Amino acid sequence: MTEKFRTELNLLKQDTVDMARFAQDMLKESIVVLINEDVTKAAEFKQKKNHLRELSPDLEERAYQMIAMNQPMAKDMRTIVCTLKIISSAERIGRYGKVIANMTKHVHNQPSVSRSAVIPQMADQVIGMIDDAITAYKNEDLTLIKNFSSRDDVVDTLWHSFFQEMIPYMKENPTTVERGTYYVMVARYLERSGDHACTIAENVRFMITGERTVK
Repeated sequence: MTEKFRTELNLLKQDTVDMARFAQDMLKESIVVLINEDVTKAAEFKQKKNHLRELSPDLEERAYQMIAMNQPMAKDMRTIVCTLKIISSAERIGRYGKVIANMTKHVHNQPSVSRSAVIPQMADQVIGMIDDAITAYKNEDLTLIKNFSSRDDVVDTLWHSFFQEMIPYMKENPTTVERGTYYVMVARYLERSGDHACTIAENVRFMITGERTVK
């Protein structure tokens, strides 16, 4: 491929990394906002989501134009396809962040619930996975994502145990139902964000090796 193509592809990758980092930060900040019940900060997420939504079509259009104008093959084609899938996952992760932040106004001043510490614990695990997946894409480093299956298992275990414990707890403590229900939803969004991190990792692995993960 030409030097111009290589320059454009590198720039597309960097801009995609920046977008994915923005989405990652949205998710991370949303948990802090929720835990601190910072209604003012939560209101800022609408603008953040709009910004993220504006980035997606521009990046996608650039990727499609590179395919149409250059007809890339092998590794170059896999890189562009991986980029498109990361854009999609990043937008979804950012959207989860916005939804979680929006829950702040609903849980504000509601009675506390037990096991709420699981939420930041899940968030740390998931955000770490997202961070490593993005870095693996940027640096083409497979070592960062080699143990993603076991890390995802940890997230899944936290989600299921939290859900199973919260249901009887809310039945015994009806005043906690509103906050508890929202926290269950937050845990579910974190679990789904972990799945998106795995999707990114799988596509990065395919981008680098040309081999698909067999499950």
